[in-house]
Amino acid sequence: MQSSAFLSRKEMIGFALLAALIFIVFPMMLDSFRLNLFGKYLTYAFVAVGLALCWGAGGILSLGQGVFFGLGGYCMAMFLKLEASTPENTSIQSTPGIPDFMDWNQLTELPVWWQPFYSLPVALFAVVAVPVVFAFIIGVAMFTRRVGGVYFAIITQAFAAILTILIIGQQGYTGGVNGITDLRTLLGWDIRTDEAKTTLYFVNGVLLFAVLFAAQYVRKSKLGRLLIAMRDQEDRVRFSGYNVANFKIFIFCLGAAFAGIGGAMFTLQVGFMSPTLVGIVPSIEMVIFCAVGGRLSILGAVYGALLVNWAKTTFSESFPELWLFGLGGLFIAVVMLFPNGLAGVWSEKIEPRLLALLGKAPADKSAPDGAPAE
Repeated sequence: MQSSAFLSRKEMIGFALLAALIFIVFPMMLDSFRLNLFGKYLTYAFVAVGLALCWGAGGILSLGQGVFFGLGGYCMAMFLKLEASTPENTSIQSTPGIPDFMDWNQLTELPVWWQPFYSLPVALFAVVAVPVVFAFIIGVAMFTRRVGGVYFAIITQAFAAILTILIIGQQGYTGGVNGITDLRTLLGWDIRTDEAKTTLYFVNGVLLFAVLFAAQYVRKSKLGRLLIAMRDQEDRVRFSGYNVANFKIFIFCLGAAFAGIGGAMFTLQVGFMSPTLVGIVPSIEMVIFCAVGGRLSILGAVYGALLVNWAKTTFSESFPELWLFGLGGLFIAVVMLFPNGLAGVWSEKIEPRLLALLGKAPADKSAPDGAPAE
């Protein structure tokens, strides 16, 4: 059974350890370059947490979360690009005052739908609203028709492919295959310096914990219990009088909002946004982050995002010709040997032995983070 407390003692320790790792250990041990890399990894953790709710709790496997990550990132990139495209900075262009890629494609004025992004509040609102609206349209179209399982996963993957093709094809409006680059300042603050990237790393961490607490609130609420019931026995929940489609739409939209925030922070942390972060491959990688960490655990999803991206960087640096094989081997090993991911290894293998050494009995046999095991 799930505890009614917002955070059990075990969960409080888990949150505290993650906070110590993000806010103390990494900043003390890593140089500015590596810390910025881990800041980028943290932006993917937003998506992984949303997937832990959608897939782990609700049984909704989306292979298109890169769409929402990219939409949030592009909304932030549009504001930053407009700020960098002042008439003074673009005086050598044929049409000063518009982004450079628009000038290269013979546009002579800023498109109407770009103009609201001169405002930072509008851009911040759009970072969440645009992915949520897009997810709502997909959710209504799919869930009200009871489309789920592998069919829903394939359809979301198709949306990722469609959006990637659309972004690349509309080069004059989106930057095309190169994306939106040369982002310099946020309200006059240079985001390219090491100090700025370190500050953004801590902002990343704070926002990630806000998302984690929001996810924890959902998990501990009645909605969280209904999501798990829908995952295990959807027809029984429907026959009990609940509108299953509405719950699925809500949690899918919430996951999209988390992904949009992650995408915006990626744009700030890395300094660009491109269609390579929207398509099928990054969307599948995001699912892998969640699977490696443990789809039943929101904290495990964060660790999965950090571990997989760190392994990806390490393998590519040390074994440039073999790193894909090493990364693939890691994924296969986790799926075959540890189906509940890192969180499952901890709760099923490590924690019982630690408690036995301390002479304490395990509190229960539940799955990671208190979610009932499948």
